[in-house]
Amino acid sequence: MRVALVAPPFIAVPPSRYGGTELFLALLARGLTALGHEPVVYSIGASHVPCELRWTYRDADWPIDDPHRASLKNLTHSSWAVRDAADHCDVIHVNDVAALHFSEFVDVPFVHTLHHPHVDVLSELYSRYRRPHYIAISDFQRRQERLSRCQTIYHGIDASQYTFVERKQDYLCFLGRMTPCKAPHLAIEIARRTGLPLKLAGEVQPLFADYWEREVKPHLDGRTIEYVGEADLQMKNELLGNARALLFPIQWNEPFGLIMIEAMACGTPVLALAGGSVTEVVGDAGVVCQSVEEMVDAVRALDVPAARCRRRVEMRFSVERMAREYEKVYASVAATTRIAAGQALATRL
Repeated sequence: MRVALVAPPFIAVPPSRYGGTELFLALLARGLTALGHEPVVYSIGASHVPCELRWTYRDADWPIDDPHRASLKNLTHSSWAVRDAADHCDVIHVNDVAALHFSEFVDVPFVHTLHHPHVDVLSELYSRYRRPHYIAISDFQRRQERLSRCQTIYHGIDASQYTFVERKQDYLCFLGRMTPCKAPHLAIEIARRTGLPLKLAGEVQPLFADYWEREVKPHLDGRTIEYVGEADLQMKNELLGNARALLFPIQWNEPFGLIMIEAMACGTPVLALAGGSVTEVVGDAGVVCQSVEEMVDAVRALDVPAARCRRRVEMRFSVERMAREYEKVYASVAATTRIAAGQALATRL
């Protein structure tokens, strides 16, 4: 089966650093290729994927400095990608709301993965476009939407790319965007109250520069509270693998949270505040708390075997499992489209 995987035109697939959607698409392309399919990735020219790549913009364009220009760029890329894919692909799998608008204008079946938390205006748009088959990335996210054609498929990762470390060092880590919803300021508070050093990694976006300057930067001393920049895969392995725990004190309803399963793959438990998908992702590979005070206590009492964390990823969050579940969706929507086309032809005859 030939499947178009349409990414936004801002970050390479896979990403060199930040880019959850782009990492998902890179892994899905690899998984589908291993199953004998022919994915075609529509991204930017700087991407490196194990399949055919098509693009109109060569270089990365992140972080976004002009939302209006970015919206127009995304529309240009999405409309071209859908029109091009309609000529030679069996299914068009989009991952951004901009591409969803064009589902009305082609006969090829659409699949749309929801990568964002619930927003009323987006849900209204989803209800308008009923032809696509929607994929939620957690059960929590799926329950937020009123869509008749929607199912959950969890993200997966390649555990072999993550170094399993059983003996941990005495520090905590935080990996994520430096934004209020990800709450690195709470990670700093938890580390200070437990007396453990904290290593923070992640993108400082211009939109949240004031938050960074006010809530995070003043606490950095290079020793007990250390910022190490954005993390590529090598740095993730080092930081996550050796940490006693990943702190995930989110202040929003997380749709999935790839960093949680990346930590678990390294044998590192997740200590998180409840929100969105957290409980169903963490399971027995960490502790889900209701307050900062509970997280402080959880750090002090932490006793989650590294092997349990790794095993949860291998059993529930593998690339192979993810690719096979998407394979079933593609086959189903393609078959449904063929049946509908045959019925329409019979009616005309």
